[in-house]
Amino acid sequence: MVSALTGFVLFIILLLALDLGAFHRRPRAITFKESMIWSAVWIGTSIAFALVIYDGYERHRLGLGTTVDAVDGHFNDGISAVGKYLTAYLLEKALSVDNLFVIALIFRFLAVPAEQQHKVLFWGILGALIARGALIAVGVELIRHYHWVFYVFGAFLAFTGARLLAFPERPPDPARDPVLRLVRRVLPVTSRYRGGRFLTIENGRRALTPLALALILVETSDIVFATDSVPAVFAVTDDPLLVYTSNILAVLGLRSLYFALAGLLERFRHMQVSLSMILILAGCKMIAGRWLKQAAGEYASYYLLAVVALLLAAGIVASVFFQRRSARIANELPHL
Repeated sequence: MVSALTGFVLFIILLLALDLGAFHRRPRAITFKESMIWSAVWIGTSIAFALVIYDGYERHRLGLGTTVDAVDGHFNDGISAVGKYLTAYLLEKALSVDNLFVIALIFRFLAVPAEQQHKVLFWGILGALIARGALIAVGVELIRHYHWVFYVFGAFLAFTGARLLAFPERPPDPARDPVLRLVRRVLPVTSRYRGGRFLTIENGRRALTPLALALILVETSDIVFATDSVPAVFAVTDDPLLVYTSNILAVLGLRSLYFALAGLLERFRHMQVSLSMILILAGCKMIAGRWLKQAAGEYASYYLLAVVALLLAAGIVASVFFQRRSARIANELPHL
């Protein structure tokens, strides 16, 4: 398992090195066409990785599939591992959508130049590799040694989803972010950008640039969202490789997708209902997993995958419908 995780991390670092070193060596604004191409590349890579998952667990390469999955009490073969990987991937993809809104607010608040936004998200990915790896490692150990934690995670997710459904959150205000206030209070920060530098020299001492502030806020927002999305993935599996690979590949694709959707994010605000329902579903799955497994059989992960996909699609359709309806009503109102 450790060898497989190490190999995956090296593979991601190689892809990121190619991304920054070969394709984005010079700072520039990412075009819509380029962002869509890279989004397709990351989604294609994620789907193709399912073949690697199947082969590894079906043939038990590097010891994969030789330990019992605490979620359903079975060993993972090729088919079950792929089902759990794809379900976990879609769960993470869906629950991380809200993070795109926060990133857009951060970039707008700090007036991050378009040509430097890719750099911030690139280094943010490296931070996510470490931070999410730590969260997943802690979660796996807690579930395997203290099974009651599994139900705590489930109750937390169900409560969070129900709270968001009953009391939708307002967009956060970066100006009131406690992390931003703390950094500005204890560290020197310049008021102007210095190209693509995170650090500079001002008045004879090192100081952070606004670009560094953007990176810090992006990293902390990712950790906050991971506290919801990572436990949700444990509703599917506690296999560290499946949880980690699905998490990282989903986040990689979302960061690329940000540049394609940056100007359209407000149209998808109604997706919060779908995301709340997905959290409730994941929480109920964790609490009543054994009974659901008996009722749904060996294809439970695929049924969960289908329900998550339907909820996500419903959120997108509803967002587009209400946005068009609002625009039509606005056009019909008399102009003063």
